[in-house]
Amino acid sequence: MADGGLHLAQPAWLWLLAALVPVALWRWRSAAKAARGPIHRYADPHLLPYLTGTREPAAGERWARLLHWAALWTLLVVALAGPRWDYVERPLLQSGDSLLILLDISRSMQVDDVAPSRLARARQEVADLIRQNRELRLGLIAFASVPLVISPVSEDPAAIRNALPALTTDLPELAGSRLLPALARAETLLEGLPPEGTRAILLISDGDFAEPGLLEQIAALAAQGIRLHTLGVGTTAGGQVPAPRGDWVLDRDGQPVRSRLDAAQLRALAKAGGGLYAEATYRDDDTLAILAAAAASPVSASLTDERARIWNERFYLPVLIVMALLLKHFRPRAPRRRGPERP
Repeated sequence: MADGGLHLAQPAWLWLLAALVPVALWRWRSAAKAARGPIHRYADPHLLPYLTGTREPAAGERWARLLHWAALWTLLVVALAGPRWDYVERPLLQSGDSLLILLDISRSMQVDDVAPSRLARARQEVADLIRQNRELRLGLIAFASVPLVISPVSEDPAAIRNALPALTTDLPELAGSRLLPALARAETLLEGLPPEGTRAILLISDGDFAEPGLLEQIAALAAQGIRLHTLGVGTTAGGQVPAPRGDWVLDRDGQPVRSRLDAAQLRALAKAGGGLYAEATYRDDDTLAILAAAAASPVSASLTDERARIWNERFYLPVLIVMALLLKHFRPRAPRRRGPERP
């Protein structure tokens, strides 16, 4: 068979053809059993139509019906197996730059100093990045006390877009906002990417972190060629942090905790990571600035030596044959004929 000849996309479906064997055996045994039924004690086979008023199909008719439905079943199974032949080859487009988003979903992101809340504004920023992006491979990690990989870095942002509505501050089981575990998880994901393009992390947060060693960890990532950009969400005036069951999160003195955008810390993190700091706005300036900074590789998009084989799918052909063979079953049925009249 030629390389471009008949292929099956899912040949495992052909195992369904084995179901025809027990069906044929059952049909043969039922016909044999019917031929020895109790009714044959009262009349010879050629007189039974006069006794019952109906005519049993002959053996040849039974097997013709079985072969008809077996042919339909075979055609449907072949369609499921995905017959295809002939193909074209296309070079793969390899994006060279990657951007892994770290989205803060800690409790402070529920503050409503930006409408409708910091987290809602942050989710909109991620959606804007997906909408405006033309060159980058994107990934997403949501984090609070522990990181949660929503999507590894890929060229298909559908998983990120679909998961955004489900990312809420109620998702983490433990309270807190720890950036170091999220950075370690991001480093693991980015280490496996091709080194030709740039690798960058975008932190979207209000900057409410109190962890020692953050600057050192980010500087170590920058030394590996992984830059960190930060996008601040919130205002310097801040607001009270809502509790999960209403009211407010209280401090040790019983007073409501107030969270403010820590722009100074986010700037320091971006500086240590060799990236830029921007504040989330309702315009596209911040989104475009982040995308331009992350897509700084001279090989941001290039054709590779690898080629994708695109087959011409033909699964619809057996389906069309099945539809044509089934048409006769939708014709109005003629009145049912009774057995021959008595002389």
